[in-house]
Amino acid sequence: MTASWRFSTLADRHRAMGSKLEDWGGMGTAWTYDKDQTEEYMAIRTNAGFMDVSGLHKVHLVGPHAGHVIDRATTRNTEKIKPGRSSYATMLNDEGKFVDDCVIYRMGPNSWMVVHGTGGGHEQLTMAALGRDVDVRFDDNLHDISLQGPKAVDFLEEQGVPGIRDQVYFSHQHTTLFDKPVTISRTGYTGERGYEIFCRGQDAPHIWDTLVEKGAPKGIIPTRFTTLDLLRAESYLLFFPYDNSEMYPFEDEKGGDTLWELGLDFTVSPGKTGFRGAEEHYRLEGKERFKIYGVKLEGEEPAEEGAPLMKDGKQVGVVTIGMYSPLNKWNVGIARMPVDCAVDGTQMSVKNAGGEIKCVAHSMPFHDPDKKRRTAKG
Repeated sequence: MTASWRFSTLADRHRAMGSKLEDWGGMGTAWTYDKDQTEEYMAIRTNAGFMDVSGLHKVHLVGPHAGHVIDRATTRNTEKIKPGRSSYATMLNDEGKFVDDCVIYRMGPNSWMVVHGTGGGHEQLTMAALGRDVDVRFDDNLHDISLQGPKAVDFLEEQGVPGIRDQVYFSHQHTTLFDKPVTISRTGYTGERGYEIFCRGQDAPHIWDTLVEKGAPKGIIPTRFTTLDLLRAESYLLFFPYDNSEMYPFEDEKGGDTLWELGLDFTVSPGKTGFRGAEEHYRLEGKERFKIYGVKLEGEEPAEEGAPLMKDGKQVGVVTIGMYSPLNKWNVGIARMPVDCAVDGTQMSVKNAGGEIKCVAHSMPFHDPDKKRRTAKG
């Protein structure tokens, strides 16, 4: 394991299942378990599974200027976010290029939490907070156990979580679970109906162990962090920096992708200005150097991470993640490709180490394209 400076109180649970705790964002994270990963994928797609995503960065902003700080640092109009609700957003640099994504939670009138990944989110927030009447606090005691899958709501209802069936997508509630104080957010990173359970570090082992105990008879199982790769590939969920130019640099330009190129322009609230990089963001519309788009491959051998994308004998792009679904019987991936190739049906091939595999460009998401599963009511 890479030397980490952040520690999950669930580390011993992950080691007991065979994880070496690879580093993610400074925290030892369960990238591997000594069991079948396909079983984990199937559990989340057909039943439910849970994983430790405490490596996400949790930042509290409190004070009269908190909303203004988030408004400056992110692409969302914070005044539209009501207490008890949240919103997915992105953050840009002065050049209008993506540096991180996040979920913005409004806890109260002047109280917020921003949860972001391994990009520059914390720096963006502290920069915007300079000279403002706001307290910015990084919270590493707050752990995050993500319970995902179509049966997650039934399980939580059986545990007595009030109103869980009526809790709408991108909302949260403060409640108790297994007699411990938690905040349960109806969010996730799987393309399924799911919930993130925010809890104190000292309570996380009890909640995890109880999930294992009560979930086992129902086929609800712990899953490794990297099972998200299988789920996100077919649900069009990007993972910084693994889909970005930081991982696949341009030959003659410095790193940095626009929201137009990544297909994340929907994260900008309509008509919003004044956020960092706004002017450049709008100026760069229509100037895309590439597109993030999907590919469907022949056969069952998935595209290797970073596999060259070929057309007419020349490399035109790269596949950032690929997977074969035994449930959906498709072989799909997310790729960086030229704008003129990002059209359904464009014929190309993927050059794996063992040979080329024919593929076609295909719009995303592959799984639940209307997003009815993750937003289901009742």
